[in-house]
Amino acid sequence: MSTTDRQATSYQEPEEISSADGQAAAERFRHAVEGGQPWAVALLEAIAGWTDARESHRGRSFDYFIGGEAFDWLLLAERLCEAAVGLIPEGEKEELLFTGKLPQEFDLSRFKDLMGVEKYRGYLNYFYGVTVEESLQLAAELEVEKRYLSNGHRYRQGYSEEAFQRVYRSSRSALVEAFRKDRGYAAKDSMALSESKEFTYWLFNYRLKTSDKAKTASDTRKGLMQLRRMEATSGIHAGRYIDQSEVDPQRP
Repeated sequence: MSTTDRQATSYQEPEEISSADGQAAAERFRHAVEGGQPWAVALLEAIAGWTDARESHRGRSFDYFIGGEAFDWLLLAERLCEAAVGLIPEGEKEELLFTGKLPQEFDLSRFKDLMGVEKYRGYLNYFYGVTVEESLQLAAELEVEKRYLSNGHRYRQGYSEEAFQRVYRSSRSALVEAFRKDRGYAAKDSMALSESKEFTYWLFNYRLKTSDKAKTASDTRKGLMQLRRMEATSGIHAGRYIDQSEVDPQRP
């Protein structure tokens, strides 16, 4: 991820308030679908025009740009789809929100242009910084588990701490503490989904700062390989709309 990419996708983080601009964008999306525009095209156009990094809507907090850089496009898609209840086939909406897949008739080559350069860069940041990073953590856990099983230790539970040592050279608990201190968050026993994503993206940046280039590339490759194995068995393709020339194992 280049510095240019990061600067291009950085958003100012406003107060967490219900957004009039967001509501207007949702209404435009609904009207476009009512007017006969294919809902997937209307959705991506609405996403391209969206301006808020986060908002509070109907009592729920939405953090669309994690760390101001990583764009969680499916979270925004979920928010926008609320405005078009009854206008989008339920099966297609569920497939989008649970697997990230747009309707079969959608032209994949249009995704990048419809989303826009800025949001697409944020989408790439999310892919590497959250999706691939989570896959890397799982790959490290599986390696630790395999080593214990090969040594006859079949009933050990929990490999995440050792996996974190492998990837980040520190314990998960120490990293959580450092993350919360860095972000100004209070210590607590649990972590909500939004905070978990933010922590993962923070770990991604931490790994880039603390690892040499060779290890960074090796770990990124490992995460991509693990993701592809999971995609092969689940049918869920996290990088479906990424230009494959941009899925680079050498890219941090």
